[in-house]
Amino acid sequence: MTAEHVPVVPGTHSLANWTTRRWLRVGVSASLTLLALLSALGVWAMGWATSISNDLVNTRSPALTNSVRLETALVNQETGVRGYGLTGERQFLEPYRQGLADEKTAVDRLHRLLSGDARGQADLRVVLGRARTWQQLIATPVSGAPAGAPVPIATDRAAEGKAAFDHLRQAMTAQQSRLLDARTSAVSDLDRAQTLCDWVFAAVALVIVLLAVAVFEGLRRGISEPLTRLSNDAGRVTRGDFTHRITASGPADLRKLSADIDAMRSRLADELATSEYTRQLLDEQAADLKRSNEELEQFAYIASHDLQEPLRKVSSFTQLLQRRYSGQLDERADQYIGYAVDGANRMQVLISDLLSFSRIGRVLDNRDTVDLDTLLDNTLDTLSIAIEEAGARITRDDLPAVAGDSTQLGMLWQNLISNAVKFRAPDRTPEIHVSAAEEDGVWRFSVTDNGIGIDPDYADRVFVIFQRLHTKDRYPGSGIGLAMCKKVVEHHGGTIAVAPLSTPGTRITFTLPSTPPPAQHLPVT
Repeated sequence: MTAEHVPVVPGTHSLANWTTRRWLRVGVSASLTLLALLSALGVWAMGWATSISNDLVNTRSPALTNSVRLETALVNQETGVRGYGLTGERQFLEPYRQGLADEKTAVDRLHRLLSGDARGQADLRVVLGRARTWQQLIATPVSGAPAGAPVPIATDRAAEGKAAFDHLRQAMTAQQSRLLDARTSAVSDLDRAQTLCDWVFAAVALVIVLLAVAVFEGLRRGISEPLTRLSNDAGRVTRGDFTHRITASGPADLRKLSADIDAMRSRLADELATSEYTRQLLDEQAADLKRSNEELEQFAYIASHDLQEPLRKVSSFTQLLQRRYSGQLDERADQYIGYAVDGANRMQVLISDLLSFSRIGRVLDNRDTVDLDTLLDNTLDTLSIAIEEAGARITRDDLPAVAGDSTQLGMLWQNLISNAVKFRAPDRTPEIHVSAAEEDGVWRFSVTDNGIGIDPDYADRVFVIFQRLHTKDRYPGSGIGLAMCKKVVEHHGGTIAVAPLSTPGTRITFTLPSTPPPAQHLPVT
């Protein structure tokens, strides 16, 4: 039964059985609902204000401005026509021509701005109609007359032209008045929308403050104080007073938690009676396991060591048989003797490697400062014949001095270099590089070659003892070399792995501590 499903006691108020999760769920849901409503109202108010602002900025104000520009253009036309009509000189028509261009620009903009305003379009049509009437009556005849001729036309139509232009002025005044009223109304609507936004955001802020106060008080009374009492009671039990009962308080799930802790207290008191016996039993088992591991290591060493002598005799006598009776028996007998000699030799190598593997960390564990440069020189000298036969080119970085056993580290270098030479690619000259770099308190060494490489799927398997990736006919060996390397590196407190390489070949990386590990005093067998 979970804390969410505490049973309701008949006759009690249902709120007393609400869990912390339910209180939080109801409180958060109510708070989010209220905030969502206020936010929706705020978003609507902001959208309303934005719409009004856009209409005011993009339509109302530009429409009024362009109406004034249209009036100015028509007045310029009237001024130019009147000047030309009085003087008959063509230079007085320049305001008229400019007025025509300005009129066209203003009318085009008004058509775009008032495309959704039927009343505004009607006012514009009235203005344009009266402008055409005046232009046809006065402006066009006077401006089209040759120099000296417009004076009589202007004089004859002066009164009629003035009345037509006054009529036009009335239409423009009415248009601008309605555009101004629309702009003023939009400004008033924008003020109301902004006021609504301010009230909504103030209400949101107030609700958030009230919610914060309610949450703080609810957490203090419903969770903090019950948890404090529970912590105090649990502290007394932790200090060893297992007879102190846990007091249950708070929401239903905290009361259930208190009851569970109290039940755990009772159970702990019972378990303490048997814990000491269990601890002693575990100590005995750990000692037995340690002793068993030591015996297994001792057995592996003794078995491999004691098998050397009888196997040496088998190998010697089978070789004597091969030398003495080769060619004297039938072909099958020579084949059987060859099998025996080969098997004995391979068994000698295997037991010798197993003996070396079992000795790591058990004997010859003399920790000292080892110059790896010198140690690698000795290794290369030991492997000089194999390196020369393979035609291998070996390059190296400067190697540091580390704390360790020189014999074991020599075995490490010898196995890594000999593997790089042995598993060379037949179609290219072997190139081997030994590098060293200090990082984060350890030395990281790499032996990189351009040989046949190791499949990434077998990157871990190659470090398991007796695991081979190739047949013994193609690449001789016991399959113990990299397992021995792993044991040497781990015995010195480092790690070893096959690193990914973008070019053909293999890169083995291993680490050794910059500072010597704690001295280990192991028995010499």
